[in-house]
Amino acid sequence: MTFPLDHLNAATTPFYYYDLHLLDATLQEVREASAYPGFHVHYAVKANSNPEILKRIAASGLGADTVSIGEIHAAVSAGFPAPKIVFAGVGKTDAEIRTAIEIGIGCLNAESEAELDAIEEIAASAGKQAPVALRVNPEIDAHTHHYITTGLAENKFGIAMSMLGKLIDRCVKSEWIDFRGLHFHIGSQITDLTPYKILCERILEIEAQYPDVEFPTLNVGGGLGIDYDDPDAHPIPDFRSYFKLFHDNLPLRPGQQLHFELGRAIVGQCGTLITRVIYVKEGVGKKFIILDGGMTALIRPALYQAHHKIQNLTAAATASVADSDVGTRRGASTATPAASTATPAASTNPMVTYDVVGPICESSDTFGTDERLPETHRGDLIALRSAGAYGEVMSSGYNCRPLPPALFSR
Repeated sequence: MTFPLDHLNAATTPFYYYDLHLLDATLQEVREASAYPGFHVHYAVKANSNPEILKRIAASGLGADTVSIGEIHAAVSAGFPAPKIVFAGVGKTDAEIRTAIEIGIGCLNAESEAELDAIEEIAASAGKQAPVALRVNPEIDAHTHHYITTGLAENKFGIAMSMLGKLIDRCVKSEWIDFRGLHFHIGSQITDLTPYKILCERILEIEAQYPDVEFPTLNVGGGLGIDYDDPDAHPIPDFRSYFKLFHDNLPLRPGQQLHFELGRAIVGQCGTLITRVIYVKEGVGKKFIILDGGMTALIRPALYQAHHKIQNLTAAATASVADSDVGTRRGASTATPAASTATPAASTNPMVTYDVVGPICESSDTFGTDERLPETHRGDLIALRSAGAYGEVMSSGYNCRPLPPALFSR
């Protein structure tokens, strides 16, 4: 990714910078890779609910996967048609269920018997059938961080396999439930596709157990991961292999639909948190880069022990100018001034080891330890890459800090 330094330097940090060209290219790849009969992709709004991002995704034709009435309203406002919106979450309130039914969303993914009680009661009082799918815990370990594993028997999400039979029977017989099928989601940031193949096998086993039950929709969730270590090498995930795996391993019945709920894989790489160096601190045995953006702007490292690639944009731009000057002195033709953009990998400044930290009054406000970066100075612009998912959307006002604004590629 190339960063327009003149544009970014003029903005007050910290802020999120979104490459809309990359987002458009990612959406195009999703559409092409998922062009199998019966396949439908929903965007997981929880990954990033920035209105401009949502409008662009809605315009591409995807549906929306939501987990609150606020996300449903955001999706409708952005242009997602109500029938292409699904509503998941373990704690739907009565008011949320009632509003979702009134709006006419495509499906409520029920996660417990208690929730089914509420949906039936509210649907009956409204005199409308509620479209319902049952979220099943298929007992598959996706081998991801324990905070984002969701498909095991004792996770708070979904219905255990042992409890599924009676709830299917109840949905099929209910006057107020339009049974839409089954919903699964086994976890997030999954980079090995093997758990998805196991999921396909588990779904086929469940279908075989209920040969007389129609499942109009199978929703396999999302969770496809991105490359946090080298985002420029893999700006778009391997959607071709992902969708092909389901096509090859989960044959659909006539008229059956297969739904996907991708979030991070769609928006993760298009977003970057741009911060500025306040101080370079000399410790006893360490050097610290202290940024003006911290865990209030990007909480993933503190919450999940996640790591985002850290790049010094100012050093990269300086190196590009130096290279341009050398080329000109050697008789090379003059090109567009390199100072206007930065390609971080181009930096040739001396490399130094730093701990990169934020300004928040918490020891966990650390983005990286023992990071090898070009020699860094007060005022340098620093990029925290792959922050388009679970970045801006999870920012907070802790320490009374303002929420980071968003800038977009031109």
